Amino acid sequence: MLRRAKEMRGLKLGALDGEIGRVRDFYFDDESWTVRYLVADTGTWLTGRQVLISPHAIKQVHSDPDKVVSVDLTKRQIEESPSIETDRPVSRQFEVQYYQYYNWPVYWGGPWEWGPVPYPGQLPWTEPFEAGPAPEPQPSGNPHLRSLADVSRYSIQALDDHFGHVADFVVDDPAWAIRYLIVDTRSWWPGKKVLLAPEWIAWVSWHEARVYVDLDRDTVKRAPEFDASKPLTREYEAQLFSYYGRVPYWERKAERVAG
Repeated sequence: MLRRAKEMRGLKLGALDGEIGRVRDFYFDDESWTVRYLVADTGTWLTGRQVLISPHAIKQVHSDPDKVVSVDLTKRQIEESPSIETDRPVSRQFEVQYYQYYNWPVYWGGPWEWGPVPYPGQLPWTEPFEAGPAPEPQPSGNPHLRSLADVSRYSIQALDDHFGHVADFVVDDPAWAIRYLIVDTRSWWPGKKVLLAPEWIAWVSWHEARVYVDLDRDTVKRAPEFDASKPLTREYEAQLFSYYGRVPYWERKAERVAG
């Protein structure tokens, strides 16, 4: 299901034996544009700790009426999981410890976006964890993990002009893939929002806080408008990909599975 990231922020996180907090942010992999962790605000339960929840542990997202993300873990499992301080970036060393603790397959060790499987938690994982060679020390953290909250408000730069900023993201929660950036163009065309798929991004300048797209402003200006008050339908998505002359992600996935 396609969901806006802002709609999921603030949802309760429900463990098998009680509430553990609320969704505060998301860490995504900037190479595959896939959400790797939900960041939990645990209130006073685990003060001073940054609790990360992998999509491997998520059973279901209930937007309405429950407004809860069901997590297939106990509070004790989460409390005894590897700890990361709130002021430190996520390192690959931490990720190795994290995945070893839960005995999940690592996402960087296979042909799919989630390592050996296309979706997190898709297959029962009973084989022993194999981390492979020890990773090199990364004092500055994993450079490919980014915060969605931080990237929100990044400027958008077309081939010939700047035309807005990132307002939100559309996440496909079975795969936890970021399907679209929602771009607010109010500084250019008052009121209009458009969607840009990550694969249409030429590159991102993290130090400039700017997203560069390989499109000119008039092409984007004529794109189908995104109305956040309406459901994002497959019909609209097909129209969007057709407009840009790109192959839809669901067709590319079908070709990949068939191949």
